[in-house]
Amino acid sequence: MSRIGRLSIPIASNVDIAYKDSILIVKGPHGTLKTTIPETLELVENENTIQVHAKKNTKKVKSLHGLYRTIISNMIIGVSEQFQTTLILNGVGYRGAVKGKELHLNLGYSHTIELLIPQSITVEVVQNTTINIKSCDKELLGLYAASVRSWRPPEPYKGKGILYKDEQILRKAGKSGK
Repeated sequence: MSRIGRLSIPIASNVDIAYKDSILIVKGPHGTLKTTIPETLELVENENTIQVHAKKNTKKVKSLHGLYRTIISNMIIGVSEQFQTTLILNGVGYRGAVKGKELHLNLGYSHTIELLIPQSITVEVVQNTTINIKSCDKELLGLYAASVRSWRPPEPYKGKGILYKDEQILRKAGKSGK
């Protein structure tokens, strides 16, 4: 049995859970998420907790046990509280703006980068250089933040680029003159 999979998942009071035909639907104030649970796992719902049980004891089932327990936990937290990632634009002239359903970024290129914002994600730009991204789906949030960051990953000499909020850049010394 997986150590992580054995832990019970607390259910918030404002979250509704429906489980039928190996499809789990979690509804809350910030959205609705849906996933398919493998047939080797079963969900047992108590008053205000859920437990994931493995039907077999093979290596693959053990890994799925912990994985799906974490996925379900993230779904419940996401629809009740939302996840947030903060990106910082670090560089001269780097700025961002939200226009309609698009995120416009000026990152030192000759053109403005226009990224479409997915439906379940909200993007807010604070002071032109700080981008707050919120979503109830943790996976989609991470993918979108990584796609924004991929336009200018931080470089080690001057530290310019798009950084996560508490990220530390290991700085390199440049060429030293004689």
